Amino acid sequence: MKTLYLDIFSGLSGDMFLGALIDLGVDADALQRELRKLPVDGYHFHIGRQERGKIAGTKVDVHLERETHQHSHGETPAHHDCHHPSHAHDHDHAHDHGHDHGHDHDHVHSHSHDHPQSHSHTAAPGESHEHAHEHGHEHGHDHEHGRNYAQIRALIQKSGLSSWVKEKAVAVFHRVAVAEGRIHGKPPTQVHFHEVGAVDSIVDIVGACIGLELLGRPRVLAGPVVEGVGFVRCAHGRFPLPAPATLEILKGRSVVIQQTDEPAELLTPTGAALLAEFAESFGPMGALKVERIGYGLGNRENRTRPNVVRAVLGEGVETSAHDWERDEVAVLETNLDDVSPEILGAFLEKAMASGALDVFHTPVQMKKSRPGVLLSVLCGVGDADRFTELLLRETSAFGVRRSIQERRKLRREIRVAKTSLGEIEVKLGWLDGRVVQVAPEFESCRRAAEAHGVPLWEVYESARRLFI
Repeated sequence: MKTLYLDIFSGLSGDMFLGALIDLGVDADALQRELRKLPVDGYHFHIGRQERGKIAGTKVDVHLERETHQHSHGETPAHHDCHHPSHAHDHDHAHDHGHDHGHDHDHVHSHSHDHPQSHSHTAAPGESHEHAHEHGHEHGHDHEHGRNYAQIRALIQKSGLSSWVKEKAVAVFHRVAVAEGRIHGKPPTQVHFHEVGAVDSIVDIVGACIGLELLGRPRVLAGPVVEGVGFVRCAHGRFPLPAPATLEILKGRSVVIQQTDEPAELLTPTGAALLAEFAESFGPMGALKVERIGYGLGNRENRTRPNVVRAVLGEGVETSAHDWERDEVAVLETNLDDVSPEILGAFLEKAMASGALDVFHTPVQMKKSRPGVLLSVLCGVGDADRFTELLLRETSAFGVRRSIQERRKLRREIRVAKTSLGEIEVKLGWLDGRVVQVAPEFESCRRAAEAHGVPLWEVYESARRLFI
């Protein structure tokens, strides 16, 4: 099975991901032709060969028109393509403006652009381009005027892109909307993006999906997720790394993250959302027959590691007859015969609120014929110690059994069912190209049932019928 392994030892951003795909062999012109099907303009590409830490790779920049640049080109560009769409939009421009941010396109403020055109500039091999942005300033734009999730979803769905690219791009943005919703205490559909609502980030995310399709939609695996230390200035204010949206996105997939001593942001919200959507697992490279290697470059020179992502494309030795997703979870268990129902119930609530994947108890017969319960906690592998401590502190347990188990999961997709009772979010489970599970989201159904004064089951059935 064709497999893409992302070696993210220096983190990931959207432009680094695009650079790695192009360095692997994705046709930059074909990618940009597909991007022109998206009704977004006012930007231009710069694609060139550069070095980071003596590692040569591809640097991709998505610049907005009227953005201040200082270009230092060592030689005349190989070619400069311009295309002029017939429509103009207001664009959100996403950058961090509080520090030297090597992985940009993620921290947002708004711009309005008068130039309804998009330029493509692809450098010849060996040509070096330095694009020095004026990033050390703040703009007084209103963050709340950025695109929201519903607007971006509509933008993608009405485009001429393939159904797979639309599906995956919307799924990536949905992960960000859910994360931002948790931060602000709002439903995902009401979230205005602070981190990835900008034109350059939209292009990064949609471009990444197009690039993966041009590669043949390989299975994606990734290395352990790392982040630097320090502070980042974003729409939420000055926050310690990881940025709030980045951390929430990873939490949604129960992804383990570890900070390193690099004094800068390594993983951006866009990079986190791409990893959360596409990477099946996070760990060392498995059995892989390597065919191609590509390097995508970030903006700055890091202090402790090259600012690159290494993408390895090859044939996976292990294959499966099904296209399900795979990951690992920690299973924590303890037998209790002296815990009160009140304490047991309180523990279940606290564990779920703390991010456990699932918590449950099963009646068992213990020594001396005593009735008891088997208390089980499922969590991410990196959270096993935290929940083991919780079990030992919050219950009468003297010990906890631990095991790491593989999971096989349906590929999940969130869609919106437009019913006579309103819009209902529905979770679909895909296996081998077919929908095999349809699960309307409870809160979405509950709100519709209360608003229309109908039984909850009626809302469920109304939403399910659209996908069965």
